[in-house]
Amino acid sequence: MIQKLATTLLFCITLLSCENDPKSFSFKQGKFKTYLENKTDSSFIYRTEKFQVETYQQKTDTFHITWKNKFEFHLKKKHPKTKLDSTKFIVKITKIKNNSYEFLGYYFGSNFKQKGSTFRLEDSP
Repeated sequence: MIQKLATTLLFCITLLSCENDPKSFSFKQGKFKTYLENKTDSSFIYRTEKFQVETYQQKTDTFHITWKNKFEFHLKKKHPKTKLDSTKFIVKITKIKNNSYEFLGYYFGSNFKQKGSTFRLEDSP
């Protein structure tokens, strides 16, 4: 009984400390570089509160960004050209380290999963 209570208390403290961690806010705006899990593919990102501009393989796309909470955001292409472009891409931050985070991303309603890391390139508000 005491062990269960201690485990629950430790979980709550961990959750609250993550929620109050100022670093969790630091990824909403700024310039970033993202690497996919294979470390060979990367993209550059410029992010504001409402938009994300991403350059990948010399092609630039603009996305509407909606933060669901401190650890999840959704991206939707501003000018979709295909059905896949119209599909919401969900990103869940799974780990925060210094000026970077690891993520799991997937298209809404799809079994496709993508893991990667995002690194801040400069400080921003």
